[in-house]
Amino acid sequence: MENFENTNLLKDFSTLVEFSNLINSNLKIDFTLNNLLLTCFGKFHTSKGLIALSENGSLRIKASKGLLKSVLDDFPEIKIEEYEHDPGKINDYMKKNNLPICQKILTSNGFIGLLILGQRLTKEPYSERDVEFLKTLLNLGGSAIDNALMFGKLNEANRDLDAKVNQLSSLFDLSKEFSGILEEKMVIKLLVFSIIGQLLVSKFAFVTILDDEINLLENKFSTVELKNLISKEFVEKINKTIIIDTNSNDFSQLAELGVKIIIPLQIKGINRGLILLGSRKNNKEFSNSDLEFAASVGSLAIISIENSRLFNEAIEKQKLEKELETARTIQQNLLPKKLPDSDFFEIATYNKTAKQVGGDYYDVIRLSEDKVLIAIADVSGKGVQAALLMANLQAFLKSICKQNISLDKASNLINDLVSENTVGGSFITFFWGIIDERRKSFTFVNAGHNPPIFLSNGKKSFLKKGGMILGVIETLEPYISTTIEFDKSDCIVLFTDGITEAFSKEFEEFGDKKLESIVEKNADKSSNEILDSVISAVQAHTMGAEQSDDITLMIIKFK
Repeated sequence: MENFENTNLLKDFSTLVEFSNLINSNLKIDFTLNNLLLTCFGKFHTSKGLIALSENGSLRIKASKGLLKSVLDDFPEIKIEEYEHDPGKINDYMKKNNLPICQKILTSNGFIGLLILGQRLTKEPYSERDVEFLKTLLNLGGSAIDNALMFGKLNEANRDLDAKVNQLSSLFDLSKEFSGILEEKMVIKLLVFSIIGQLLVSKFAFVTILDDEINLLENKFSTVELKNLISKEFVEKINKTIIIDTNSNDFSQLAELGVKIIIPLQIKGINRGLILLGSRKNNKEFSNSDLEFAASVGSLAIISIENSRLFNEAIEKQKLEKELETARTIQQNLLPKKLPDSDFFEIATYNKTAKQVGGDYYDVIRLSEDKVLIAIADVSGKGVQAALLMANLQAFLKSICKQNISLDKASNLINDLVSENTVGGSFITFFWGIIDERRKSFTFVNAGHNPPIFLSNGKKSFLKKGGMILGVIETLEPYISTTIEFDKSDCIVLFTDGITEAFSKEFEEFGDKKLESIVEKNADKSSNEILDSVISAVQAHTMGAEQSDDITLMIIKFK
């Protein structure tokens, strides 16, 4: 009997040694668990068993043999600490499925799982000695399981690290590619290839906001349905990556389209678009690393698109500035380069546009030995359109003044010509007159322009008479000309409303009264001195404020 007992002990010892050598020869968890079950099966002559380990705090079956799927599916949902206090659920499960023995798997980290075995093939019950052997076996197996789990985590960490390194390497290469592309279509292609290649998705969309409008730059979902679901407000409220839960009502309509992931694309904290992703072709879930990669590539793309837009805008701006500079040069050439000399008067002029090209115009033309035509005008608006209308006005004026017709009739004709050539409600305030040096007179017509100031013998008057502004309608009521006589030291001040309506940084107008006061105080000075006094006062008034309108000033001082 003693020899029999010794033989059994030797067999048990031999089994434990072989098990220890085997189970520690491989660090894969599946290998460890399967060999633990097979060793138990060989020792206890059973063909049914399972091993449940802790996963996120709950017991989950990780290995089984000989048990029906229905038995495995019936395994109770139980927290590992719950079993410690109340093993009732597991006991009920064992009784229901005829599994007579259960033992804890213990490691240096504590209780990590259970081993459950079915009945022996001989129908004999498990003895105390069997239980003791099983505990010893699990002591050896527990360490091996712990090592295998640790090894698995290290492998997973290494795989994640390798994937991260690959993604970072891809991002580095992509950043160089994106930075060198200034064409939107090429940016989108690179984005699509990157996402398809790295994430293995077949359905995706790239959505941007441009000028408050939604743009589907690339889309593999239903375009009509997606446009109905995506709005500017929707894009703006997505402030983090969203994994759509099919069991939730949130984003249910997008889920029906096949959208799984929503990734916001931001520039300086402002949402400029979204990446929408469908399922992966390999049916695997997206990892955090995958989502970070997609977000990073999307950010590179949206920045490249923004750079492309800014670059194109800069090119267009340069073209426009070049065109405006050409227009400015042409416009400056329309203004008189040299003022005619006279023994009877002197003229000083000043012109400054609010933009590169403007709508103010003035001219001084000698018609004959004793007659000089002066003109000043203000075309409505600013910029190229005003400059073109101004050029038309000068052409009409040059042509008409050669026809030797009276100023009032010439005004009728020039209004009709301007009316035929204005669009979009444009008009011109216009004043012109002829100085007759022999008769010492000045005949003028005012077509709705700021009345020039006439200072004569210390008295102030305004040259108002004429008719309506140019360009509104063809002449219905003829313009009226008026003739005044001038003496030595008399003065006429012609100006556009850029002078009187010049704003300070407090939005106060320069005003007519201030202009009149400066002119009266300097009436005894030369035309250049009077002009300098007015311009200096306007500049002092507008110090620190942006020029809001074109400025033109003309001073005629009679000798």
